Amino acid sequence: MPTPQWTIPFFSTLLDYCSSTRNLRILKKLHARTIITGVSHHDFIRAKLVSSYSVCAQLLEASIIFSLTNRRSTFLYNTLIRAFSSLNHFSDSLILFREMLRAHKPLDRHTLPPVLKSCAGVPALRLGRNVHVLVFSNGFDTDVANLNSLVTMYGKGGDLVSAQKVFDEISERNVVTWSAMMSGYGLYGRCEEVFELFERMVGDGVVPDGLTFTAILTACSHGGLTEKGKEYFEMMKDRCGLKPCLEHYTCMVDMLGRSGKVEEAVAMVKEMDVVPDEALMGALVAACKTHGKLELAQRLLTEMTYARRSIST
Repeated sequence: MPTPQWTIPFFSTLLDYCSSTRNLRILKKLHARTIITGVSHHDFIRAKLVSSYSVCAQLLEASIIFSLTNRRSTFLYNTLIRAFSSLNHFSDSLILFREMLRAHKPLDRHTLPPVLKSCAGVPALRLGRNVHVLVFSNGFDTDVANLNSLVTMYGKGGDLVSAQKVFDEISERNVVTWSAMMSGYGLYGRCEEVFELFERMVGDGVVPDGLTFTAILTACSHGGLTEKGKEYFEMMKDRCGLKPCLEHYTCMVDMLGRSGKVEEAVAMVKEMDVVPDEALMGALVAACKTHGKLELAQRLLTEMTYARRSIST
């Protein structure tokens, strides 16, 4: 019995809704319904299911459906490559990209940014250079997302010369471009370059965002500039109206801990209005160990355990 024409757009719309709302419960019900109605074999619906499961961070389900799809489009490859990369499954992302190349699938402007992110995450600077060639050979050298990803890849890989070269050649820089370049310098404690870039960015009328200040605070932490870091942290809140998130607090805790101001770091953690994660607590415990304050770390860990339990109940 042929599939009614209305079913494909109907399920497509509902699956798009699941993606936009990240509603896994409804997604699973819809998936079951596509099987019952016989449309789950349709490549377009399979592509939508892969996309929806990927957005909901269900990579096993997405991978299984992908493997069952006969006609794997560029969109389908892009979706799963991006999903692996966004959840830090960098090796899986690169394996799938290589499979895409072997299948001779055409690349579009959405293909390479998550690949470059995975190259930075592994890290795989040599592969990243090859991907850089693909960016230009496929005509994506004017696409800001691809160029920003190149800056990030080179910066995280420690090739700051190449990162700066790509950055200098970008004609229309956005806040991501500036933040990526600052982040590269910040990872290696090149504070003066970070501060200079920040002033240039603001001078160009680009409004800094949370990622910008993460890059600056990281630089201050790695460069041992505690007071400067405090100034930028206050600037972020007071002048830019940005609410600090976990990444910013983690940078501050790391920075204060490195300089021996453990009690100040503890006070900041107790006063913040977000629940600390493992990265933040790890930075705090490391600071306590470094400066011989293990009892303080143990007490804080106990308090945070109780706090998490009360939130979960």
